Amino acid sequence: MRIAIATVQVPFITGGAEILCDMLKDELKKRGHKVELVTIPFKWYPTEQLINSMMMGRMIDLSETNGEKIDKVIAVKFPAYYLKHDNKVMWLMHQHRQAYDLWGTPYGDLQHKPNGEEIRDYIRSCDNKYIREYEKIFTIAQTTSNRLKEYNGIDSVTLYHPPLNYEKLHCESYGDYFFYASRIDQIKRQRLLVEAAKYIKTDAKVIIAGSGSKSELDYIDGLIRENHLENKVTMAGFISEEDKINYYANCLGVYFGAYNEDYGYITLEGFFSEKPVIVHKDAGGPLEFVEDGVNGYVIDSDAKLIAEKIDYLYNHKEEAKKLGQNGKKSLIEKNINWDYVIEQLLS
Repeated sequence: MRIAIATVQVPFITGGAEILCDMLKDELKKRGHKVELVTIPFKWYPTEQLINSMMMGRMIDLSETNGEKIDKVIAVKFPAYYLKHDNKVMWLMHQHRQAYDLWGTPYGDLQHKPNGEEIRDYIRSCDNKYIREYEKIFTIAQTTSNRLKEYNGIDSVTLYHPPLNYEKLHCESYGDYFFYASRIDQIKRQRLLVEAAKYIKTDAKVIIAGSGSKSELDYIDGLIRENHLENKVTMAGFISEEDKINYYANCLGVYFGAYNEDYGYITLEGFFSEKPVIVHKDAGGPLEFVEDGVNGYVIDSDAKLIAEKIDYLYNHKEEAKKLGQNGKKSLIEKNINWDYVIEQLLS
């Protein structure tokens, strides 16, 4: 079967969405299909450019290429999912969240635009119309399904998938540091983990890996300097997959501070590495996996509470081990594997 995966990408920015598309392409190819990624360059500012991107999505013609029919399209991101095709399935990562759950929050920017409310309503109107063209609508997480139902009244089915190199993730030890590997961004709340380091009473440390905007990195560096946390917090920067696997294998636990995350590979990476995961009550997707006191902790977004949990696990490493093992067991029970995902997308 000739299959096109339709998505968008902000040029020079690579994150979980791009990793997922690459994994999906590879998994389809393993099963004998011809697969191509079709990517629209995405820019959300100024708002006129956002509208142009939506028009681009609707104008995509993937019915055939070079005289050969494209048998199926799997659409995953806004606004690429506006495309036309007579055999298309949606596996939704997320909509344009600035027009939905991020509207009116500190993490939203569309509400600050002169015509922001008009653009928000236009996006919602287009989503209501064009998403309904799909006979089958899947999402990557129940949180995403819940948003789609709440804001658009559209039902969908959740399809969980494993993270990149999940089969290589493992546990070697329960060391003296908590690990957080993610894009550095205000919505990911690395700054909250750095603030927590001020209150850690044990010798536990924090290692944060990832790249991000200069403004956010400067802010975090300032926090570290102002509070003299150089010996407590390490900013590892961009790291290789091999290094990431090693950090996971030897950490005491994993922190995932994101606000209302769609899915969150970090939770799964932590559990496949048999490590407890700390998330917040407004974490979104991670709450589909983390059970408070069973395989990690679900707490308020408070720096002192984070420090308390880190100190407790530092002093009770057998408890950390038990929670981490429970986490891995929970993923096995949820049947998170690519065979099931591909079967559902192509059925």
